[in-house]
Parts: sequence; structure tokens; C-alpha cells
Amino acid sequence: MRKLAVDVGQSRIGLAISEGSLVLPLEVIPASDSAASEVLEIARGRQVSAIYVGLPLALSGSFTQSTSKAVEFARQLGEEFAVRMIDERLTTKSAQLRLREGGKDSRKSRGIVDAQAAALILEFALQSERHEQLAGKPIGDLDD
Repeated sequence: MRKLAVDVGQSRIGLAISEGSLVLPLEVIPASDSAASEVLEIARGRQVSAIYVGLPLALSGSFTQSTSKAVEFARQLGEEFAVRMIDERLTTKSAQLRLREGGKDSRKSRGIVDAQAAALILEFALQSERHEQLAGKPIGDLDD
């Protein structure tokens, strides 16, 4: 069963997909008004069983403007797919570090950073599932 992860940013949305236990950065799309429709089309085409959306909380754990945007995006996806929100604090920084360690220039790799961040979200979710725990929270369980 394939799963999709989504990292919702201000200007770009990173996507990653699972192939068995392997997680692959997939692509980056612009954060436009049609982005949710694009993600739904990708999810249908890839026949995913669930979508994990990054929940960008402040370091204190409180909601931010970015959190509200990600929750609204997840709600749109949730009309058609099972969606769970995953705490994504520091995933972008971790993705940048991972790319730098791989010899990539972070300034030239802005687009792939978002897909790599989505891959980190999905890796966490799949690791939790391997330990028989469901990662994240359903959209209805969020206190916004």
C-alpha cells in the first residue's frame, strides 16, 4: 500500500511517496489555489491508501499561521482520502542538512528540500506503523 506525504509551505508543496518500506521524494508543486486538486490527482494516479500532511507547529507546540494553512489543505485532501497530520517541527532543517551532507548546495536545491522534508514526514509515519502505532492525528482531533 502506497502512502503519500505532503509538506505544505508558503510557496511550494513537497511530496514524497512510499514504495513498500522505501520512501522516495516525489516532486514539488507550487503552493497555488489548485494545489490540493493537483495533490489529489497525484494520489489517485499513484493509488495511495493514505496521506500524511506535515503539521508545522511552533517550537512551543502552539499553532501558527502556517499550521492553519496546512490544516485547511489537509481538510481538502480528507474529503477523498484518509489523512493524518504529523508534527513536522524541524523537518525542513533536517532535510537541508541531509542534502548538504549529500553534497547538494541548499540554495540550488530549494525545490528538492520540500520533497525531502515530505520524505522525512513519511519516514516517521512508516516507522511508527512498523511499531504498530498510528502516527499523527486525524484532522478532527486537532485543536485549532
